[in-house]
Amino acid sequence: MKQVELHHGAATDVGLVREVNEDSFLASPPIFVVADGMGGHDGGDVASAIVVEEFARLADEGYDPRRGAEAVADTLRACQGRIAEYGAAQRARGASRFHAGTTAVVALLVEDDDGPKWLLANLGDSRIYRYVDGVLEQVSVDHSVVQELVEAGAITEDDAATHPERHVITRALGGPDRVEADYFLLPLPAVERLVLCSDGVTGMIDDEQISTILGRTEDPRDAADQMVAHAVQAGGRDNATAIVVDVVGLANENSYDSERQRVSLEQKLGALP
Repeated sequence: MKQVELHHGAATDVGLVREVNEDSFLASPPIFVVADGMGGHDGGDVASAIVVEEFARLADEGYDPRRGAEAVADTLRACQGRIAEYGAAQRARGASRFHAGTTAVVALLVEDDDGPKWLLANLGDSRIYRYVDGVLEQVSVDHSVVQELVEAGAITEDDAATHPERHVITRALGGPDRVEADYFLLPLPAVERLVLCSDGVTGMIDDEQISTILGRTEDPRDAADQMVAHAVQAGGRDNATAIVVDVVGLANENSYDSERQRVSLEQKLGALP
């Protein structure tokens, strides 16, 4: 696969209400993952950690960039199997109501005859956004009750933000049934900046606030930090996690200066005075 220079940042916070951070993330170029666990301590946190472990294995072992969707699907099946086995073991020990589940959003570089692309996948209501020329667009589609109601015309987008069932998801890893992720394929020039985040971010700050943060913050590490910090400052009702990835080599020159970004990274690392 052609070399693509990526700069990225990631941040997570337990928030102000939860005692355990059930979110997990992986930032191991060219693979990025955010998983939002469900089920409480030793449930959701273990489930999300399993997702990160399996995709970290994929990053370490490598994959055929022309068969990326197959690699992701195989890895998600491995996650589902491990989470199911873990849940069964806990119930066998007497925890009859034990449940472990997790959402997952995944981004990895793949390639076809036209060159490298982003392959994106999602299960649940964690989200993937792209940010191009100052415009933020949600790429993933929430697997949630409120999203189904919006698509059916039963409620509006504004209603969804405060709906009592807004956190009820319709697809996730760890359930009794086999679930399939949604996949999206985007050419690199169409994604100046990529964002993966849990609903602990999007449930606390809206798309306009996210866009403002991304637009004023060049370093992706600062952008991820600020997204999570703003979510916590807005109430922190859930664990909050964000990954921001910049495609440095193909980013729009007017909106992103790769040389300045490189200098910024060196300064933060102490390489420059």
